[in-house]
Amino acid sequence: MTLKISDQAHQWFIDELELEPGAAVRIFGKYGGATNVHVGFSTGITVVEPERIRDEMVKDDIHYFTEQGDDWFFNDYTLAVDLNPESNEPTYFYK
Repeated sequence: MTLKISDQAHQWFIDELELEPGAAVRIFGKYGGATNVHVGFSTGITVVEPERIRDEMVKDDIHYFTEQGDDWFFNDYTLAVDLNPESNEPTYFYK
């Protein structure tokens, strides 16, 4: 898996979650909803310290990561996180 966060999405996370340098944002699969490749599951985020990092991207000392226990959700995918300019909310696209 590869994790990509656009500059616009990164700034949204900083502003909306009031992130300070050194903060960590976990991206995970959760029950309910859908993604472009999952039915019945969607993408969640939470600000929490990592335990067992699977994948990580660091931007301006903000750590975006997935955990090893979420292999079932992220395996074989590249996740691109961007910002929808109309809704001003992040979008999660799996390739």
